[in-house]
Amino acid sequence: MRKTTFASLLAGPAIRLALLALIAAPALADEPPPFSPPGNFVSGGHFIHRDGATLFRAVCQGCHMPDAKGAVGAGHYPALAANPKLASAAYPAITVLQGRHGMPPFAEYMDDAQVAEVVNYVRTHFDNHYSDALTAADVKKLR
Repeated sequence: MRKTTFASLLAGPAIRLALLALIAAPALADEPPPFSPPGNFVSGGHFIHRDGATLFRAVCQGCHMPDAKGAVGAGHYPALAANPKLASAAYPAITVLQGRHGMPPFAEYMDDAQVAEVVNYVRTHFDNHYSDALTAADVKKLR
């Protein structure tokens, strides 16, 4: 008679869950990570992420929150969600580049394309519907 152990009881369900995770992984591949991804910098101190969603999650959501609704506590982090100040693409671009109030400037850490990507992402998500896209050339003029 085979001896049943706690580990052997868990092995069946654990293997099934692992297989389900592997099967589901390709469906989630297009989704950016839910939290700041590891390795946010490369040599020279520039962010390595290129798309707006991942840049938002790696750089912005720590203060503005994952839902972009902002926070108040140890500081005041304004909501980006449903924010009419984002109607002009220049406003958030200048804010990212130069900082504003307690927000640090990111001009040294993001190139023009990255600034455009994260600004466009925020302006088209979180109940913002501003479809006029900012370009890297636009950001270059604002530096």
